[in-house]
Amino acid sequence: MFLSDVLDQTLKKIKSQTANLMTLTNMSLGGFAVLSGINGNLNISMLFIFIAALADRFDGALARKLNCESELGKQLDSMSDIISFGVAPAVLIYQAVLVHFGAPGMFFTVFYIGCGAFRLAKFNITESNGYFTGLPITAAGCLATLSFLGTHALPPIFYMFLMCLLSLSMVSPFKLKKV
Repeated sequence: MFLSDVLDQTLKKIKSQTANLMTLTNMSLGGFAVLSGINGNLNISMLFIFIAALADRFDGALARKLNCESELGKQLDSMSDIISFGVAPAVLIYQAVLVHFGAPGMFFTVFYIGCGAFRLAKFNITESNGYFTGLPITAAGCLATLSFLGTHALPPIFYMFLMCLLSLSMVSPFKLKKV
């Protein structure tokens, strides 16, 4: 009997941490994206961000499926998202284009990260009502990352406007239905 109880408790503990492990995978991929971007491996950085988006997509679904949603998981998800979809895309676009603008390039890079952090903090303290307020940071980060593919075709000033637009979209009051 004792062994059965210990095994049940262990399996329950593993099940409860499975979604958090997926969230930590998202965060780790974001960390690798940041480091790759800093080292000038921009294509690899982009790849890590897109794989992080897949991990982010599945962590919440996994938590709901396993019925192990928690406040810890919600906070951990936001911390992971600021790295994978805030810092990593900002570093990618900064290294690819905005570095050439000097202080304004740095400002819009940090502004994007700050707006993303503000949006996540606000999301964490509001009740879920079936709508997002402002553009989710995951969407903003994926759009910024996707725009990296146009760095050879689009004028550099486009990226200043894009980062500003994405930043303001994250903190804007518009409502977006969750899917």
